[in-house]
Amino acid sequence: MAASQTLDRDALSNLSFILNKPHEVTYAERPKPVLSSPHDVIVAVNYTGICGSDVHYWHDGAIGHFAVKQPMVLGHESAGTVVEAGSRVRHLKPGDRVALEPGHGCRRCRDCRAGRYNLCADMAFAATPPHHGTLTGLWASPADFCHKLPDSVSLRDGALVEPLAVAVHMVRRAAVQPGHAVAVMGAGPVGLLCAAVAAAFGASTVVSVDLVRAKLDFARRFASTHAYLWRPDAVDPEACARAVRELAALPRGADAVIDASGAEASVQAGLHLVRPGGTYVQGGMGRSDIVFPIMALCLKEVTVRGSFRYGPGDYELAVDLVASGRVDVGKLVSAVVPFDRAEDAFKEVKEGNVIKILIAGPNEKL
Repeated sequence: MAASQTLDRDALSNLSFILNKPHEVTYAERPKPVLSSPHDVIVAVNYTGICGSDVHYWHDGAIGHFAVKQPMVLGHESAGTVVEAGSRVRHLKPGDRVALEPGHGCRRCRDCRAGRYNLCADMAFAATPPHHGTLTGLWASPADFCHKLPDSVSLRDGALVEPLAVAVHMVRRAAVQPGHAVAVMGAGPVGLLCAAVAAAFGASTVVSVDLVRAKLDFARRFASTHAYLWRPDAVDPEACARAVRELAALPRGADAVIDASGAEASVQAGLHLVRPGGTYVQGGMGRSDIVFPIMALCLKEVTVRGSFRYGPGDYELAVDLVASGRVDVGKLVSAVVPFDRAEDAFKEVKEGNVIKILIAGPNEKL
């Protein structure tokens, strides 16, 4: 598919990658979407990244209380090309390349009206039951949730704006400022992007902590100033925190700690690692209930914040970070596969063989 020119919607396929139940997927042509509002657009999806949540649905059929009860199209990290725009859309036209923000709120509740639409109870989010995802040929979306890509940003990089926006939200929640020391627990894609965003925000020290040496080696090449390998047999979170402080010469701890893992031991170590008066942000999701060091939290007067997806301004900033070259998201991409190999891509991610893999849309010619 020639992404730089106006496309004929009628000539495009709407082949979709559908999860029926764990490890059972099918490909099927679904009805092409139509404009339901003059404020909407229809986008031909060029590239889609695979997120950990997609893999959870594929492998387990559920995340928490979100369970796949009927066939569902997977995918939510996407970029594409506008093929049709509603009559009231002013900032986009057919042929424009966009990063898709895959969830939108009701626009009417208290959280939406307060600008915290990510907390909307009626959020419609791609590939979260009962809503279909973006591993499809054509996608209908409110135009204001499609973010135009500058000429300098490729469609492949545009597909990574979604996880980058997650990282932007987490780093903004951590109130990272120039000169800060930041520790990021977990060096998966979002953790790596948190490190990169923290560096772009001016952090002078950025420490990545993980159990896998290869991930940490990449973290040092990508954005982190320090990397600490937490051995699986070293179970003491306080000892981990002390070791990280010594490694990065942070006797009082880090100004901000961001947990991108969700593991209980990681949360514990992070709360021991943050300095008195510092900020701790929980972005990684793990078990619903864990044990954490409440004395460390209280005695240090730590500011603790949760972080969920992204909100106003996060996507725009993410696009700017890519366009300006301050975050090179393309370095995360291990492979790009054709649409008919989508399930192979899920297996690669599940086995931990890649950092980020992209699936080309069914109309995209590799």
